[in-house]
Amino acid sequence: MTHGMVVAPQPEAVEAGCELLMRGGNAVDAAIGCALVQGVVDPLMTGIAGFGSLQAYLPGKKVHACIDFHGRVPAAARPDMWAHLIEGEARDGFGFILKGQVNDAGYQSITVPGSLKAYAEAHGEWGVLPWREVMAPAIAQAEAGWVMRPEVFRFIFQRENMGRVESDERVKMSATGRRLFFDDKGELRRPGSKIKNTDMAATLRQIADQGVDAFYTGDIARKIAADMKKNGALLGYEDLASYKTRRNDPLWGSYRAWKLATNQPPGGGIMLVEMLNILENFDLAALGHNTPEYIRVVCEAMKRATVDKDQHVGDPDFFPVPVDRLTDKAYARAAAEGIKRGEKISVPRLQQKKEAADTTHVSTVDEHGNCVTMTHSLGMPSGVITDGLGFMYNGCMGVFDPRPGRAGSIAPGKSRFSSLCPTIVFDQDRPHIAIGAPGGTQIAMGVLQAILNALDHRMTMAEAVAAPRFSSTSDAIDVANRVPNFVTRELQKQGYQVIRSFYSYTFAAVHGIMIGRDGRLSGGADPSRDGMALAV
Repeated sequence: MTHGMVVAPQPEAVEAGCELLMRGGNAVDAAIGCALVQGVVDPLMTGIAGFGSLQAYLPGKKVHACIDFHGRVPAAARPDMWAHLIEGEARDGFGFILKGQVNDAGYQSITVPGSLKAYAEAHGEWGVLPWREVMAPAIAQAEAGWVMRPEVFRFIFQRENMGRVESDERVKMSATGRRLFFDDKGELRRPGSKIKNTDMAATLRQIADQGVDAFYTGDIARKIAADMKKNGALLGYEDLASYKTRRNDPLWGSYRAWKLATNQPPGGGIMLVEMLNILENFDLAALGHNTPEYIRVVCEAMKRATVDKDQHVGDPDFFPVPVDRLTDKAYARAAAEGIKRGEKISVPRLQQKKEAADTTHVSTVDEHGNCVTMTHSLGMPSGVITDGLGFMYNGCMGVFDPRPGRAGSIAPGKSRFSSLCPTIVFDQDRPHIAIGAPGGTQIAMGVLQAILNALDHRMTMAEAVAAPRFSSTSDAIDVANRVPNFVTRELQKQGYQVIRSFYSYTFAAVHGIMIGRDGRLSGGADPSRDGMALAV
């Protein structure tokens, strides 16, 4: 290993991160540079007006920390403001469907963005290259233009949100979106089309020169606030000016001989730890990978963690999250005994609709043993782009519960649970796997299966992220199309509803790096996306 490795769903972003490593940057520089380029070339997945979670392990600096930069509810919001508009809840818990879809797209769907502040904090504390140098690849990419990849086209073109605003309607909401993504005839640009975003380039250049204060309190903040006020948004200038990230120690868990560090609530790490604790009570290797009994056992663990999440996990500043109980080994053993007896957990939902999966991820490792794993997102993209600024805002209000008095209810300043769970698995005291995924509510389920594939089934990282997956975040079992019918028929005989996806690769898009005991790196980029793992 000379410099390190970067893995992410966008080749252009991976290349930018690797070039920063080759210039003497560390894993933090590579991760932030990669993330900034992701916001340019995959602008409906993530960007400087998004949210996320970052974990950094820097042994030489004696640093192991998580930065939580979830979107916060603007001060103008009220807990009951949408209670009368409820039409239903997504089948797997990814948000609520309201009349008029006011929470899902448009100006009122925007929460206070945290991504840019987190990027700058991580770089300022732990990076080694100058800020302008880390931002330079994203600026250059926006100016020169980026090529629409098949996955970007698929996300816009797909018609499967089932009650939500469709993706092509989101990108038509602003003049900038229409110009960037549609041709003069109003047709969606095809894969291979080059898209230049000079407005975003100018915005990024201003941030490179003036720092992130330009975005949160300076000229860019004033432009944002004026646009929000003009269009009836909840977001205002004071929301931007007062935004702070949350700094945490990792949430620790263990699985057999391994330790794992993941993120604290409101992130999804608590679900990952709970599921691994339950599954530790089974000989999964002996059950066989993706056999009917294997799928049943893992799905019941998924359902148990989903019910606990829905009832007990929210923003810990607003809601008491029983972390110790949900991550307790004895609690997990009791759940495992119920699964062994054949018990089926029921996951209540208001209505059955499908989730959306629009997030991205980056993992980096450098020659000094530093690891960064970060998942960041727009939630569902709001569709809003302020004239002249070039970037799209998050649409995270859609995942808050419009019913007052619940773990995920609306409250000013509050963050909502997300399944984001950037994780590092340790072999004794050495990092062994740096992993994470985009994929909405399915993130924790995808990361869980990739970890099981690597640890129990001894797969390589590439094999672990590519193996067929399944999920159960409702009473049904969802399976990828590569799970054989002769397997799912056995589950149906046991009374399970099985829903088969037409996708061969689905249920999150897991990306990870495996570090061998000899220091060798192997990467895996989920085949469902356009990305790659690259060592330099």
